This record gives sequence, C-alpha cells and structure tokens, in this order.
Amino acid sequence: MSFVLTLVVDRRATTLAPSIIARVRETLKGREPLVLSPGEAVDIPCLECPDPVAVDAALEGAPVDAIATPARGRRKGLLLADMDSTIITTESLDELADHVGLKDRIAAITARAMNGELDFAAAVRERVGMLRGLKLEALRETVDAIELTDGAHELVRTMRAHNALTALISGGFSFFTSTVAARVGFDLDRSNVLLDDGRVLTGEVREPIQGKDAKLAALHELAARRGLRMSATLAVGDGANDLPMILEAGLGVAFHAKPMVAASATARVNHAGLRALLFAQGYRAEEFVA
Repeated sequence: MSFVLTLVVDRRATTLAPSIIARVRETLKGREPLVLSPGEAVDIPCLECPDPVAVDAALEGAPVDAIATPARGRRKGLLLADMDSTIITTESLDELADHVGLKDRIAAITARAMNGELDFAAAVRERVGMLRGLKLEALRETVDAIELTDGAHELVRTMRAHNALTALISGGFSFFTSTVAARVGFDLDRSNVLLDDGRVLTGEVREPIQGKDAKLAALHELAARRGLRMSATLAVGDGANDLPMILEAGLGVAFHAKPMVAASATARVNHAGLRALLFAQGYRAEEFVA
C-alpha cells in the first residue's frame, strides 16, 4: 500500500467508534486497519492518497482528525515545534499582559498577527512596548503558571528516544522557551529576547525579531546538520509565522490552528492533542516514552 490514513481522537473527550473506522475504510477501499491505540487511533492503509473531501464526508462531522501520509518514511528525524498554543496551551505574552490589565487588548493583536492580518515583527514590537515598566517578577509568575498541551512530553521524548533532533522554535521569548524546552525535553530552543534593565522590562525586543523566515531557516539548517532530506522532517504550529515551515516540512501539521493556517496546510489536528503527531508517524501507544 502506498499511503496511510491515520484517524485520531482526543482520548480525554471521546472514543474512536468502530463504525467510523469502517465507514472511512470503505470510502478509501482500504486494507484492514492497524490499531495504534484502542479507541484512540488507527492506521488505514490504502493504494491512493486519500481524498480529504471524501474522508470528511465519511466522518460525518465526528470529532476525528484524519492525517494522510505516504506509507514509506513516516518516522521523522527532526521535529520543529512552535511553543505558544502548540506545546503550551496559551499565548505567553497574552498571559504576561494580564499582570497589567492589558490581556484582552494584547490578545486581540496576537490573534490578528497569528492569522496573518498584521506584520509579525511590527505586532511584536507593539505588544512588547505596551509592557514597558513591567516588573520581572511577573515573568516568573507567568512561566510558573504555564500548562503543557496534552502529549507534549510524549511527542518530544518519544522522538528523541528514536534519535530525532527536537527543537522549540518560537516567535515568543527566551525567558519562556528556555523553561518550556527544559521541562519538555527539547534538544534546543530559539526565540526572541525581551530587554530589561535588571528590574523591569524596557518595552523593547532584541533585534532582529525572529519570525517566519527564521523558523523556515531553522528547518533547513537543522535538517542539514543531521543530513536529512525535507521528507524526513516534521514541523508543527498554529500561527501565520509557522506556515512556511509547515508547508516545507515532510510532515507539516497545523495544530488547532488559526483559519488561514488550517486552510493552507495539508495535515491538520483540530481535535486531538500532540499524541496525534506520533500516531501520524506510525508509532503505537506502547512505544511512547512518557
């Protein structure tokens, strides 16, 4: 079989029903499904690349993610992951703004930037400028409250256990990425740097600001470092600044993404957590490193 369609659900909210699996299999004229995690994920081998419109029709609106991949070379040797609203459940800058009563205002700018409606670098400068004078204690309180997305540990640690290089590549800030990268187990992290005077934020960011071009460049640089073809890479994110690396990677995943990103990406995870990225590579749940 030349292709595989992976069906995944959010294990915390629902179960992957046998009737859905059977309906999708019949639509694809696929082979016997391989269970990756009972009630959570299956692989359906098929001869031709699945038609996403036909798959959506077969799902009949069920909260199931369907990710199609070539049958060969599924396991990737490089992971590039966005941080905000991908590896963690929130936007760290928006949460930081809550300390000065500006969360709603800054979150509105963030949402527009992540949907490609604003220039990313200009939006970063504008939002950070609004935080001038914020005490550094607020950063520590914010990072302490960060929650990881379900499956973050398993995704990174499982891929590392199989010799993949893992990188947290964010348009956010090093104060947060360094902590999150260490907590989750990434090999490295890259991001922007908030400037301060030792007590408070100055309202400035170290230039040049790292945006979509930096993420794409990191994908190529790190793949070359490992001697990998693009087909052996995985990139995941949710915002417009993630889109170039998502489109370039061998497996590029729009994760609970903004509308313009979801509309452009081939692979989308709208319901499940980050475990879906392991299932899409053909890993079985018993292979996961927790």
